[in-house]
Amino acid sequence: MEDKITIIEGPPPTFEAIHEDWALGLSESPDLTHVVSTRVRTFNAQALVERCHRAFRNRQPIQLVFRTPEGLETEAPILAARSVEVEEGQMLILWLRFSGDEVDFELGVDDDLNQDRDGDDEPSGLL
Repeated sequence: MEDKITIIEGPPPTFEAIHEDWALGLSESPDLTHVVSTRVRTFNAQALVERCHRAFRNRQPIQLVFRTPEGLETEAPILAARSVEVEEGQMLILWLRFSGDEVDFELGVDDDLNQDRDGDDEPSGLL
């Protein structure tokens, strides 16, 4: 049985492109995939991380279920999870995999990553 973590309220999650070497290894696949991260406030971040770790240990998939900006329910596989304590409470950080043809999300890109060597702005990528 496939385990799921569902975002039940609030706006759709925002996704950030991952450019860290360790995370790029998570996307090794014969298909074109993208690894992104998202941050979700929650009351039980550590318990959700434990659910993810249990699924990983048992080699079972675990999905994040969320609504797109258009209101459609979709899901993405969770590759890694971490909980952190922030001023507002607990935060769950998830790393997810999307295939190139699944969903088009506008990614938040850091300004310094968004400039080429000449200092010219490059367009933001879409996922």
